[in-house]
Amino acid sequence: MSILFLTAAGAAPEAAAQFGLIPALKEGGPISIAIFSVMVIMSVFSFYIMFTKLFEQQKVLNQYKDVRAQFWRAASLEEGAAKLEKNSAYRQVVDDGIEAQKQHGLLTDPVEAHDWLHSAMARSEDAINSKLSTGLPFLATVGATAPFVGLLGTVIGIYSALIKIGIAGQADIGKIAGPVGEALIMTAIGLFVAVPAVLAYNWLQARNKTIARSLSDFSNEVIGFMSSGGRLKPTPTAAAAGKPAPAAVKK
Repeated sequence: MSILFLTAAGAAPEAAAQFGLIPALKEGGPISIAIFSVMVIMSVFSFYIMFTKLFEQQKVLNQYKDVRAQFWRAASLEEGAAKLEKNSAYRQVVDDGIEAQKQHGLLTDPVEAHDWLHSAMARSEDAINSKLSTGLPFLATVGATAPFVGLLGTVIGIYSALIKIGIAGQADIGKIAGPVGEALIMTAIGLFVAVPAVLAYNWLQARNKTIARSLSDFSNEVIGFMSSGGRLKPTPTAAAAGKPAPAAVKK
């Protein structure tokens, strides 16, 4: 029994060397190597986008906590904006609102102040949401196409196996094991690339929707503050990002 075990253990490295990833890619030739390289690039960029977007989103979510806790303690929008980070998404919304209010005073045609402010704030929100969404279409594309790219490698591997069967004149397992193994490996790699990309896309999209709701709530609060001359002001709170904004109170 021990002799059989040692023999199997010694044969395993030889089998791995004969039917591993590198031999499988060599079996498929330049086309399989090119397909494998494409999937590696897709995977690397997918994980890069996933981690960078997670960092950006978490930064904005943390900024919302600061807004709820500090911003509305200020007496004016300018004072509140000064308490926020310079590159804060919520400071951008405030700055754009203040600028829109100044621009409204320069208009010669009668335009409702609320409509003008709402339009300006909506553009500011769209710009922030668009920035947070960059890269996500690539994840969706990878999730949709990676299985088919792997399937292309599978087709090439099966085709190579059939050619060898035709040349040999019989289905010799030794002749087709390599191409079939290469085909299965390419299928697995395609799924390995696609599944994380799809999961990351859905997760990041859900987090972006949470941020978009927070931006919309904050934008409406700023418009209410400006339209009421500072009398309509939310109560400062340390509520976590994503929770409903507190009811506004009159000052």
